[in-house]
Amino acid sequence: MDDCIFCKIAAGRLGSLVFEDDELAAFKDISPAGPVHVLIVPKEHIPGIKEVEGDAGIIGRMAARAVGIAREMGIFDTGFRLVVNSGPDGGQSVEHLHMHLLGGRPFGWPPG
Repeated sequence: MDDCIFCKIAAGRLGSLVFEDDELAAFKDISPAGPVHVLIVPKEHIPGIKEVEGDAGIIGRMAARAVGIAREMGIFDTGFRLVVNSGPDGGQSVEHLHMHLLGGRPFGWPPG
């Protein structure tokens, strides 16, 4: 999608990636909520988690990649948080499916 910022980043037209393969891209959040804050996105434009019923496996592949990035960034052993927001009330600000990998400090519960 031409006007989607995450599509542009995933295509390598904007910013820099910390990970890329044929299906997924990952990059640092521009407004980090922790010492480590990486977004994992599918390269295909999917508006959000409500649209993954046809390929629910994408969430598993995103999570598996997030675990690998957590290991690479040194937060695997101490712990991390994975978050997928949905819609405005859920905190989704960009309409492109993305998973937040957060770590490097303790996170409380409940969030927000």
